[in-house]
Amino acid sequence: MSAFRDDLLAGKTAFIAGGTSGINLGIAKRFAELGAKVAVAGRNPDKAAKAAEEIGRGARGYSCDVRDYAATRTVMEQVVEAFGRLDIVISGAAGNFLAPALGMSANAFRTVVDIDLDGTFNVFRGCYDLLQKPGASLIAITAPQAVNPMMLQIHACAAKAGINQVIRVLAMEWGPDGVRVNGISPGPIAGTEGMARLSPDEEASARSKGRIALRRWGEIGEVAESAVFLCSESAAYVTGTILDCDGGSQLGDAGGQGLG
Repeated sequence: MSAFRDDLLAGKTAFIAGGTSGINLGIAKRFAELGAKVAVAGRNPDKAAKAAEEIGRGARGYSCDVRDYAATRTVMEQVVEAFGRLDIVISGAAGNFLAPALGMSANAFRTVVDIDLDGTFNVFRGCYDLLQKPGASLIAITAPQAVNPMMLQIHACAAKAGINQVIRVLAMEWGPDGVRVNGISPGPIAGTEGMARLSPDEEASARSKGRIALRRWGEIGEVAESAVFLCSESAAYVTGTILDCDGGSQLGDAGGQGLG
């Protein structure tokens, strides 16, 4: 059960880039439940419209590619025109696949960096003068690969490490204007495309869960609650922080080998 009151985000407008599926859609739904006016954006206009319908409560869907700064900026201007203000911005658009460095083209590497890292900059840079200041909250969805090198993930590791530094630099530069910038680094989350790809059967799932301190995968709703906290007054003195919502999975293999 959430500890947040039902009208916590009433009167605020939230824009979620990449909010048409997975974790980001879960965040959008939770924001709407707590009273926020919500806009989601994705590359596919049909998916954006479907996501807005699924969220309900007057949510709107927009189509843009976060790699295109001008298009992303235009969409956020449309959000402000529709809702009158912009208080919360989530940058969550991402691309990923498994491949060794020697099996990856330069274009494939660049594509993930463009979506994840350049996209985060475009969303945050594009929204700045549209934000309600002071009091605006920005969140980038990053990943454990930002700090933990992973084989077959050189593109994601590079992109997410860059996102973490974007978060910290913007927190420093924009803090004097009352804009907080934070990140959420989800661990293994059930019901996401990534976990379906990495743990496709019960045996793989059991191995994955056995290495996590809490012995389970997280839920999309738990990541959403982390986002709500970072956007709330309870986090008014929190900026430049990467919140690990991962069940302790970054602590190392918690399988218990060697314990008496």
